[in-house]
Amino acid sequence: MKDDSCIFCKLANGDIKTNIVYEDETFTAILDASPVVNGHTLIIPKNHCKNLLDLPQNEASKLMMTAQKIAKAMMEELNLDGINLIQNNGEAAGQSVFHFHLHLIPRKSNDNLNCFPTPGTLDQTWADNYLKAMKEKLAK
Repeated sequence: MKDDSCIFCKLANGDIKTNIVYEDETFTAILDASPVVNGHTLIIPKNHCKNLLDLPQNEASKLMMTAQKIAKAMMEELNLDGINLIQNNGEAAGQSVFHFHLHLIPRKSNDNLNCFPTPGTLDQTWADNYLKAMKEKLAK
């Protein structure tokens, strides 16, 4: 269901003019208005959902097929070496618009874009405890 106060609902449903890359009954893909690089595209569900945790499962599975379709076309059209898919959930993770959206970031070799934090090292004791807890939660 659309939220009339949500800017991304308005973008996805054509209430605000934007640069549409792709559209079907579930999603609208648009060029980001503040791109990190030319071709930076957002895939936005037409129905309002806050983040990945709120995205209905049927839309989540269709999302990846849509992302793959757009990514393949982007790779060819822009002669890319790669594509990042980035999706933030919650303010602490960098989400600034609270309507689910997936970023497709076109990449070229040596483009100097840094989409990843500096890696650390895994604490195996922490990992063992976490894995045990997660297996219990996911088995339910």
